[in-house]
Amino acid sequence: MAAASSSDCDSGRAESNEASSKWLDAHYDPMANIHTFSACLALADLHGDGEYKLVVGDLGPGGQHPCLKVLKGPTVLTETPLPALPAAAATFLMEQHEPRTPALALASGPCVYVYKNLRPYFKFSLPQLPPNPLELDLWNQAKEMSLPSVPVFLEVSGQFDVEFRLAAACRDGNIYILRRDSRRPKYCIELSAQPVGLVRVHKVLVVGSTQESLHGFTHKGKKLWTVQMPAAILTMNLLEQRSRGLQAVMAGLANGEVRIYHDKALLNVIRTPDAVTSLCFGRYGREDNTLIMTTRGAGLIIKILKRTAVFVEAGGEAGPPAAQAMKLSVPRKTRLYVDQTLREREAGTAMHRTFQTDLYLLRLRAARAYVQALESSLNPVSVTTREPLKLHAVVQGLGPTFKLTLHLQNTSAARPILGLLVCFLYNEVLYALPRAFFKVPLLVPGLSYPLETFVESLNDKGISDIIKVLVLREGQSAPLLSAHINMPVSEGLAAT
Repeated sequence: MAAASSSDCDSGRAESNEASSKWLDAHYDPMANIHTFSACLALADLHGDGEYKLVVGDLGPGGQHPCLKVLKGPTVLTETPLPALPAAAATFLMEQHEPRTPALALASGPCVYVYKNLRPYFKFSLPQLPPNPLELDLWNQAKEMSLPSVPVFLEVSGQFDVEFRLAAACRDGNIYILRRDSRRPKYCIELSAQPVGLVRVHKVLVVGSTQESLHGFTHKGKKLWTVQMPAAILTMNLLEQRSRGLQAVMAGLANGEVRIYHDKALLNVIRTPDAVTSLCFGRYGREDNTLIMTTRGAGLIIKILKRTAVFVEAGGEAGPPAAQAMKLSVPRKTRLYVDQTLREREAGTAMHRTFQTDLYLLRLRAARAYVQALESSLNPVSVTTREPLKLHAVVQGLGPTFKLTLHLQNTSAARPILGLLVCFLYNEVLYALPRAFFKVPLLVPGLSYPLETFVESLNDKGISDIIKVLVLREGQSAPLLSAHINMPVSEGLAAT
């Protein structure tokens, strides 16, 4: 038992260290007095100054005294009383001219309140007031869509005028998927337990259930995967890191953990002092990747994702990879395939002999080319152990004057080399070199010596050629190594 307890502590400490390596602890206030859930959190640039604020629809302690709070960093800027408990908060753009400051929509009781510049701008009462005439057609279309049960979570993707999908998790334990032209649900996903969260990650619907598990479904209702959680799921939300193109789902658990998953792969685990009841990720202040959490004890936690943090899919569920369960799309056997198979059976021995003959010829030609390169020293690295040299050439400039730099290196371990010469072979009609032959200084082992010269292009018709570089030893006609330099076409004009 003691060994098991020690192992659990070590694993918890490792997960905590991993979380702290990716996140910066910006703020923690256990007495922030914020009672809310994920749907009532929103981040927006309310004043158009580039400073993003946090909008909180606060339920109040014990569901009493609900209010609308706006936070800048850890400080509460404004606090406005609400007549009823808030249900959701969202920001949207309602103006076309610059600066386009977003407005705030807050659902509270039977009304939707719209705030502009943090001041009451419009109140829309669902039962009493008729809809706007411009929106009447839209409401009529939406009214034609009916669900068998009361929805508790909604996820919408697409555009209303083009094509959209609406996924609704209802109180009967099912998820209904509707499309733009459907009055009734087109697909139905039957869950084995009540849903506690619904998040869309790319084209996958991630559902959290009361059975302490996450499920992934397609938009047609096909189940993709299931991940079991170590504790009950209290809240869920989307994590979108736009700089790296990452979308993942965050799940706050009753044991004080916040787990981040990409599909069924576990990316990160964050441990908190108290159980998290709401999550919100996005730009806050001037930081692009900020995670805001509120706890069961009305606390506030703010963490900033490090700019160097990279989520690695290394902590996923054990078992075979998902690709192992996929069926291969094997094409049908054609007549040509059958004929080719019969031919290979009948002439298999002759085909093997022909292949071996061609392979031997290829090896012979490669060996001959290698021997010829060694005898003529056409490679930039010498093969003799007496003068182990390495040559590298660089051409700089647009023309008509080019700078040619030779990097000559002694690759021996401890023996210096002395008495070397460098010679250039080129077409004197096209090029002119001030020094076509010079001596090389003493080469110390391990150092690369730059040898510079200039090449003048004498042709203005866009013709280029090869310049050969030979490294020789005094008293020997055979070069130690050589290099062929493909000169670029001169793009400049000679000074008159």
